[in-house]
Amino acid sequence: MRYSKRYILFTVLLLLALMLKFNNFQGIAEETGHFRGANLKSEEWNPLIAKSVNGRALTIAIDNRVYTNGDTQVYMDDNLNLMIPVDVIRESFNCSAHLYDDHTLLIEKYTDSLRLDLDSPYVDINEEQYSVISTLTRRGEDYFVPAEVLSKYLGYSFSWDIEKNEALVVNASTENSILPSRYDLREKGRSPQIKNQGDKGTCWAAASLAALESSLLPETDVILSTDHMSLENGFGLTQNDGGEYTMSLAYLTSWQGPVLEEDDPYDGVGVPGLSPVMHVQEAQVIESKDFQKIKEAVFKYGAVQTSIYSTLQNADSQSAFFNRRTNAYCYIGSERPNHDVVIIGWDDHYSKDHFTGSLEGDGAFICQNSWGEEFGDNGVFYVSYYDTNIGIHNLVYTKVESTGNYDTVYQSDLCGWVGQLGYSRDTIYGANVYTADRNQKLEAAGFYATGKNTEYEVYISGDWKGTFDLEQQPVASGKVDNAGYYTVSFDRPVDVKKGERFAVVVKIYTPDSLRPMAIEYMPEDDHIQVDLTDGEGYISSSGRSWERVEETQQCNLCIKAYASER
Repeated sequence: MRYSKRYILFTVLLLLALMLKFNNFQGIAEETGHFRGANLKSEEWNPLIAKSVNGRALTIAIDNRVYTNGDTQVYMDDNLNLMIPVDVIRESFNCSAHLYDDHTLLIEKYTDSLRLDLDSPYVDINEEQYSVISTLTRRGEDYFVPAEVLSKYLGYSFSWDIEKNEALVVNASTENSILPSRYDLREKGRSPQIKNQGDKGTCWAAASLAALESSLLPETDVILSTDHMSLENGFGLTQNDGGEYTMSLAYLTSWQGPVLEEDDPYDGVGVPGLSPVMHVQEAQVIESKDFQKIKEAVFKYGAVQTSIYSTLQNADSQSAFFNRRTNAYCYIGSERPNHDVVIIGWDDHYSKDHFTGSLEGDGAFICQNSWGEEFGDNGVFYVSYYDTNIGIHNLVYTKVESTGNYDTVYQSDLCGWVGQLGYSRDTIYGANVYTADRNQKLEAAGFYATGKNTEYEVYISGDWKGTFDLEQQPVASGKVDNAGYYTVSFDRPVDVKKGERFAVVVKIYTPDSLRPMAIEYMPEDDHIQVDLTDGEGYISSSGRSWERVEETQQCNLCIKAYASER
């Protein structure tokens, strides 16, 4: 095959341009010059280079997280900067990243802050302004930022491999923590509206919804219905029976809610038949007393639901553990938690002298209560790090999607994670069998990790006739750091026909666990309503011999399948 001299020259110039571009950081304003006598100006030359790069498989790896132009639409812009979606920044760069008013992106890490405005030629770094040639950009409904700008100011190295068409971003910082010593969501516009549970035992629902609302801020500002969560769930309890975050998870992950407060006001009367206004697809349970992880969750995602033992009953109560002058609370004793609140910040230097009694040291979480604005500092108070119960039970919402994400959820566990099942070992296979109600494509599975560092494998056994062929359809695998509920997307969709029976199989390995599978069952000392006729579940210790759990264990498995029309 023959090539013209002009074509060869163009190719050489293209390679030289890319090498010049990525041998040095180009995120701050810099004009691309002429190369070896080329007559094209940069505004003409750069789009040609970008087109060449984008026309091939393009990859950027950020601290072992890999993104491509096939899955996350990373791309090179006409300024020769690699642009990454805003929604991957928080995980890839391990930072706080939030969009305000669809216009301003605020990124925080350590004590540093970066602010980028849509299409602005400037970036604010700790309130000092710098010029950039690429900045926050919107393409359709998605926002993108230059990876090199983030790398430079968040302490990462950036390198480019021209032959592989991929960039490598590695954390070069020696900092041990991404957190400042003080942080308050109220100052960031990310604290939820204060709720008032009145004389009802709905603190669990109020705290859960406050945490959920906070996770949506500042991008989405909504008030969700405490009445609906506490009354229109699968448990059949009254508002005076109390509850906990596992009940909230069951309600939300089964798409029974949430609904808006305006559609079901807090009046003690539930409104049945309402559809959820969003789909909760992931929530993480943070390990007991891991204050560093709790703070990171607040910093990155929003308010964290937690529990305390409260000797206060309402905004007017008195307690030996509460300093009304400083709004500071600390209980030290053997009583178990009886009240849920949300953590909206912390102050490592909050003086121990603000609390009643003698404490070992300073430091407090900034917490929001559900007793109206009359309590504490407009509904907010400080709970000492030395409080017996603060930080034992912790939940944060980490993935909330629109109601258009999937068309159908197949499930049999409306009461969710009530107990756990296993073979006295750290590994178990579980499978739920469902019947497709129309022609669909299965796209994801949902399940609980009952402990940290859980590894999973997901399989689909189609046209199920009583046996599981796990070698036929592996569709997903991975690992999660924390306990919680997770939705796992399949590597490829699996088509099912109307009336076809299919099995969703999950192999779960949870270190040091004897019962790693979450189940729904009816405890003898409880009054929750569990329907064992709505599921067909199986467990196995090896993936070969299986038992039907509704018959042998009187329970349902917490394994869901998500499907869309095809």
